[in-house]
Amino acid sequence: MGVGIPICVQCGTGSNPCRCKVVGPTVGFLAFAAAAIVEWPVGALVYCFKHMKGRRIMAHPATVVYPKVTNSIPI
Repeated sequence: MGVGIPICVQCGTGSNPCRCKVVGPTVGFLAFAAAAIVEWPVGALVYCFKHMKGRRIMAHPATVVYPKVTNSIPI
């Protein structure tokens, strides 16, 4: 079994004429996964000492990275 690239589709958006986005959400997911690989272990270590700071670090891929990348690509 081969490993494929995830394809994410978001329909109902008003950012382009066809009202569907494929490239933005897919690239956003890949950026989210890359950031999560680095930030979640760091956040877990920081969480042991400073709970709120660790939570912010672990939430960063979902609250900042994914939305910024997804919204920056209109197709």
